[in-house]
Amino acid sequence: MDLDAYVAERRGEWNRLEVLARRRRLSPEEADELVLLYQRAATHLSVVRSHSPDPILLASLSQLVIAGRSAVTGGRSFSWQPVRHFFTSAFPAQLYQARRWWLTVMVVDVLVAWALMWYFASNPDVISLFGTGQDLRRYAEQDFTGYYSEFQAQNFAASVWTHNSLIAAQCLASGVLILPVIYILAQNIFALGLAGGVMIYTGHADTFFGFILPHGLLELTCIFVGAGVGLRIGWAWIAPGPHRTRGQALAERARGGMLVALGLAVTLGVAGLLEAYVTPSGLPTVVRVGIGAVVWVAFLAYALGVGGAAQRRGETGDLAPEHSVTPVPTA
Repeated sequence: MDLDAYVAERRGEWNRLEVLARRRRLSPEEADELVLLYQRAATHLSVVRSHSPDPILLASLSQLVIAGRSAVTGGRSFSWQPVRHFFTSAFPAQLYQARRWWLTVMVVDVLVAWALMWYFASNPDVISLFGTGQDLRRYAEQDFTGYYSEFQAQNFAASVWTHNSLIAAQCLASGVLILPVIYILAQNIFALGLAGGVMIYTGHADTFFGFILPHGLLELTCIFVGAGVGLRIGWAWIAPGPHRTRGQALAERARGGMLVALGLAVTLGVAGLLEAYVTPSGLPTVVRVGIGAVVWVAFLAYALGVGGAAQRRGETGDLAPEHSVTPVPTA
C-alpha cells in the first residue's frame, strides 16, 4: 500500500473530524457528519495498523479516533446521584442488615467496660500495678484532660480520625479470621475500663464521663459497627447459608463491608470534630454531653430508621445484578 497516497487522500476527512470533535455545539447535520467521519477514521486506523504500521501516523490517528469517540459518546459529567444514593440507601441499608451484630457487640462491650471500671476502682492494689500513686494522681488531674488540648484542634481532629478509622478498618479487614476482631475490641475496652477505673478511684468520675461522652458515644459506636460487620463477614465463611457457597457468601459480605468502611470514614470524621472542638471546649458539661448524645441518637436513627426504610424499598447495598459476576459453567 502506498502510505503517502493513502494519507493524502484522507487527510481532508481527518482534518474535518478534528474540527468537529473540538466543537462544543453541533447542528444536527454536523452531528451526523461527526459520526460518519469517526466511523471512517476508525476504519482507516485499522487499515493503517494492519498494512503499514508507521508509529507516528498510528499515534496521530489513534488520538484523532479517541477524540472523535469522546465527541460522539459525550464525556461523563459529575453527578451527585451516586453520592446521594450511597448515604440515603446503600450505607444505611448495610448498617440495618448488620444491626444484630454491631448492637450485640455494643451491649457486650459496654457491659464489660463498666465491669472493668468497677473492678479497677474497687481494687487499688490492681491499679497500683500500672503506676505509683503520684503517677495516677497526675494522670487524673492533668494528663487525662490535657490530652484533648495538647495539639491544635484541626491537627488533633485529623489525628484521632486517622487512628479510629484505622481501628475500624482493622476490624473489617480481619473479620474473616474473627479472633483478631475480638483481640482489637479487648484492647480498646481494657484501656477504657482502666482509664475509667483510675478516674473513678481518684475521685474524678465527673471529669472522666464529661470528657468521654461528648465524642465517645459516636466514636465507640463506630468501632462497634466495624467490629460487628467484621464478625458478620467471618461468620459468612463459617455458615454461608443455603443455596450459596462459602466464597459467594464471603464475597457478598465483604462487598457490604467495603460500603460500611466508606461510611464509617465519614462518621468517624464527625466524631473527630466532636473530640477536637466540643470535648475540650469551655461549654458546660451538660451542654457538651448533650451535643454528643444528640449526634449519637441521630446516627442510631439514621442506621435503624433510614436503613430500615431502605431495606423495605428493596435496597441491599450490594452490587446491581448487571455489575455482579455470574459464574460461567465449565465442562
